[in-house]
Order: sequence, then structure tokens, then C-alpha cells
Amino acid sequence: MVQGTTSNAGKSLTVAALCRIFKQDGLKAAPFKSQNMALNSYITADGAEMGRAQVMQAEAAGILPDVRMNPILLKPTSDCGSQVIVNGKARGTMPAKEYYPYKKQLIPDILAAYRSLAAEYDVIVIEGAGSPAEINLRENDIVNMGLAELVDAPVLLVGDIDRGGVFASLYGTVELLEAHERDRIKGLIINKFRGDVDILKPGLDMMEQRLHIPFVGVVPYLYLDIDDEDSLSERLQAKRQEALLDIAVIRVPRISNFTDFAPLERIPGVSVRYVTRTEELKNPDLILLPGSKNTMDDLKWMRQNGLEAAIKKYAAAGNAVFGICGGYQMMGQTLADPDGVEAGGRMDGMCLLPTHTTFCADKTTTQVHGAFGAVDGLLSGLSGIAFDGYEIHMGETTYAPRTKPLTAITRGDQPVQDGAAAGNCYGTYVHGIFDREAVSKALVSALLTRRGLSDADVQTFDADVYKQQQYDLLADAVRKALDMDTVYRILNREV
Repeated sequence: MVQGTTSNAGKSLTVAALCRIFKQDGLKAAPFKSQNMALNSYITADGAEMGRAQVMQAEAAGILPDVRMNPILLKPTSDCGSQVIVNGKARGTMPAKEYYPYKKQLIPDILAAYRSLAAEYDVIVIEGAGSPAEINLRENDIVNMGLAELVDAPVLLVGDIDRGGVFASLYGTVELLEAHERDRIKGLIINKFRGDVDILKPGLDMMEQRLHIPFVGVVPYLYLDIDDEDSLSERLQAKRQEALLDIAVIRVPRISNFTDFAPLERIPGVSVRYVTRTEELKNPDLILLPGSKNTMDDLKWMRQNGLEAAIKKYAAAGNAVFGICGGYQMMGQTLADPDGVEAGGRMDGMCLLPTHTTFCADKTTTQVHGAFGAVDGLLSGLSGIAFDGYEIHMGETTYAPRTKPLTAITRGDQPVQDGAAAGNCYGTYVHGIFDREAVSKALVSALLTRRGLSDADVQTFDADVYKQQQYDLLADAVRKALDMDTVYRILNREV
């Protein structure tokens, strides 16, 4: 099990690296996280919903994502409540105060998923959440030391040196644990180090003397392009340099699945910026409206801060706006929530697309395959291009008369129309729609052509091939940084 002294200490990538290393060494490895809180989720082939961190780790392990790898997913709907997803299916929305005592009832689900995976794989690499030293949460812990005890897992503890105070955070975390919990920690890792490791040696020696726990490695700060999670993502804060093309993503408060835009971020000459204020919007080549866990509240937020008016003015000038899932719903004429699935009530949409959305308790979770129809306007180059993706939404969208669908998809075995287009405004329910190289290249080519620039040198990437290259780079760097002999001894209960 990999635990961290804090959130964002590097647990997810450490698990991914170990999964890849074990795969390279001929072992069948699978990731596991009993409870994940994230708005970035994924739909498996059988229609189950799970956190994207475990999807990324499964990809690193060279296996298909499986909901057993993340039996509990919490998707925040507000500051105090989350939708609770168990074994890939929503069980409703709970305030934190209600969920805290309830979660112990989920231990059978957690153990069933873990034991089922353990029966099929040589190694299970478990990821903790936050810090095991959150002593106010210890009583009902099902994701850190509580889980480690349930499945009898040895623990590697990771500290992030980049934020400062790594020795204090490692020492304090260990000292705040009960004696039997400290005994589970078999190795310490310092993560995100920049510089000469020899400079750390006095501190490493002192820590080992005081804690009687060995360091198994110091991992350097890695400049890799691997999917990360939610608001902790550095890409949401990054200030992009000027480029040939400027794409603005509206960073709504409850943004979800921003990984939809990763394929565009990887293209040289394309700047993808995440915008929260009207003064940041400027005049991009394309505006993207992302998914949202609370579409109505996020639209109200845009309405109040002036972003909605700015986007409508931008679209009226003939520029392109593209919405995915919640962003697509916002672009319609009306949003209705008669059952209180989100904010309740009814409100006008942005009126950029001739559609109407009604929220309902039934959640659509499915993988899809499809192709763009005959697309008009600036993005006509997308016409006929095939794509793969997945849907996660709790709304049904209907069309006004003579509305032109954006795509035709196969949902299960059923062919259906998806999305809508009007002028230079486009919307779809399909997450991952830009993942195929042909789609992202056609989109960028269309925007360059409008600017009077050549698309001859557009360098795009096959998403799957690119990811595998990044996982190999991750594994190579972590293998070099860690004492893998000690890791294997811990794994084999020799330490």
C-alpha cells in the first residue's frame, strides 16, 4: 500500500509506476483504491463508473480498467455533499455528516472487490487517500491504515519535498499513528526532489535513526504528461505561453473530466488556458465548455460573473464554442430539474443550441462509438470522422424542430443521435471525443485555416501510444530512484 503525508504527495503516480514496474518484471499487477473522491471519472466497458486515477494506473499495469479497482467513488456536488457511487452505480447524494458514519457499512463491498482482484492478480498495489495522520477520521477509516489492517498490507509512506517541510511531514505523520499502525510502515519515499540527492543524506540518516524505518528512495521531480486528478491538477493553474492557437476552457467551480482536453494540450503550437474571469477570456480561437457535476449552479456562476454574456457575444461574432456533457446542456435553451437532482426548478440556458434538457434520477453511464455527421460552420472538417468515448450524465436532452445533431453514436447496440450544432456552436454528451488523433487534428486544422495559417505541420498524437510511452518513462525513472530489491523484500514479507 502507498500512503502519503498529504494529498497530492504523489501516491497516484507512485502506484502507477509500481504497477508498470511489476508488469515489466513479469508480474500481473492491479491497482486498488477503496474510496476515491474525484470529479474526473470514467465508464468501463460494462457501464460502471470509477475514478480516472485507477484507470490511469490500470493502463500503466497493461490491463483493462475494472470497477473493482475503485469500489467507492465520491463525486462532490457541493462543499458539504457528494454523490456516492458503489461498485460503479450511484446510490444517491449524501451530506458529509451523513456519509461519515454510513461508510463503515461499505466495508463488505470493499473487501469483496479487493479479494476478487487478489484472486486474479499476483500483486495488488493499493493507494491511500489524503494522509493516515488525519486523526479526526481514524475511527471510521476505510482507505488508509484501516484498510491496510483489513487486508494486512505493508505500507510505503510518500512525502512531497516540493512543498517544503518533507522531513517534518514524514516524522509527524509516523508519530501521530498508533504503534501497530507505525509497524506497518516498511519504507519511506521522498518525492518531487530537484537537485543533488547527496545533500539530503544527513536528513535521511537522522530520520532512519529516529523512526527506525528505512528510506527506499528519493524520486526526482518528473516532467511527464500523465492524467491527474481534479482540482489538484497543476494544468488548471498553469499559465500557458502564447502559441499559434489559443483555446480557452471555462473552469467552472465543479468542472469534471477536464482530461477531455488533454489531447489538445499536447499539440505543439496550441495553448489551452483554463479561465475563471471575463478579463482572462480575451479573444481565443475556440471556447470549450467542460462537464460539470452541477450544471445549473455552474451556469448561474457564469451568469453572475459575466462569463455567460461574454461567451454569447463571442459566439454572436461568428466564433466557435464547443460544449461537452454539462457544457452542452448549458448551451441549450432551457434546463429543468423537477425532481431536484441538481439545484431544482427551471432556468433558461445560454440559447446557443436549440435543445432542452431535463434532469432525471436515472444516470446514463455507457461507452459509445460513433462519427460526426455533416458538420457545418468553422468545424466542418470534423464531418464523417469516427471517435470513441463514454457518457456520464443525469439529464435527457431533446431537440427543437429541425435541430441538426452533431454526431451519430452507438449506445450499447442502439444507434442514436447525439449532440447538436447551430452555426459555429457545437455540443455533445461524449467524453473523450478528442482522443482519436484524427479528431484533434481536424479540429486544430480548422482553427488554423480560419487564421490563414497552414496546417501542414500540425503534429498530433495517438493517445494510446503516447500514454504508453509516458508510463514507460515513469517506470524507468522510479525504478532508478527506488531500491527495488528492498521493495520486493517488503512485498515478500521479508522486512
